[in-house]
Amino acid sequence: MPVRAAPDSLGPVILTAAVVPHPPLLVAELAGTAAAETAALRAACRGVATGLAGVGDRWLAVGAAPEASTHTPDTRGTFAGYGADVRVALGPEAATLDPELPLPVLVAGWLRAQAGPAGERVRIEAHVLADTTGPDDARKAGEELAQSDGADVLLVLGDGAATHTARAPGAFDERAEGYDRGVADALATGDAAALAGLDPGLSDELLAAGRVPWQVLAGAVPHPAATRLEHSSAPYGVAYHVAVWELGSSGP
Repeated sequence: MPVRAAPDSLGPVILTAAVVPHPPLLVAELAGTAAAETAALRAACRGVATGLAGVGDRWLAVGAAPEASTHTPDTRGTFAGYGADVRVALGPEAATLDPELPLPVLVAGWLRAQAGPAGERVRIEAHVLADTTGPDDARKAGEELAQSDGADVLLVLGDGAATHTARAPGAFDERAEGYDRGVADALATGDAAALAGLDPGLSDELLAAGRVPWQVLAGAVPHPAATRLEHSSAPYGVAYHVAVWELGSSGP
C-alpha cells in the first residue's frame, strides 16, 4: 500500500481506507471449532492490518452500534463478554479499561495488535455511529472524517448480510446473495455510489451490520484511485468482506 502525499490545498486527508468485518470469531481464542473455517478470513484481515500500519500510525476506525460513541487512543478493552478475556488497546499508552466497548472498537484494537511491530505505534480514534443513521448522514460523516487532522488511515468495520443459510443468525433470505454480491462488486471496483445507495430497510431485514460504515466510506472516499477486494466469504451464513481503497493524488 503506497503512501500518497495529500495536496497542501486540501489539508490533511485519509491516505488509505480499508474495509474489514467485525465478528468475534476473528479472534482465534473465541473461534473454537470455527478457527479452521475462518482461517482465510483471519489471514486477510491480518494482512490488511499489517499494510495499514505501513501506511501510517494514525487510524480512524468507524463502525455502527445501537448507540453512538467515540473512543480515544488511551482506551483498552476486553472480549470477555464474548467468551475470552482477550485484551486489546487503541494506542501504545492505553490505560483506561472499558469493559463494554462496542464490538467494532474491540476488533479495531485486535487488528492493531495483529499488525506486528509497526502496529505497536498505531493510535486509533474510534467513531461508532448509531446503526439507524441514514445514508445522507453517514455520507456526510465520511466527508468530515476524510479531512480529519492528522489521520492516515480509515478503518471501516462492518459485516454483510447474516441471512445466507438456514442456520444463519437471521435464517435464510434469498435476497442476501444478491445484496452481498453487490457489496463485494462495489468494494472491488471502488463504486462509492453503489455503497451510498444501499437501502437501509433491506439492510436491516438482512441483518447487514456494515451498511452505515460502508456509506461512511462512500462519503470519505468517493473516487478511490485504486481498489482491491482481498476476501469475500459467508461462513456460517454471514457475509464478510475485506477490501482496500487508496486515494489518488487529487484527494477525496
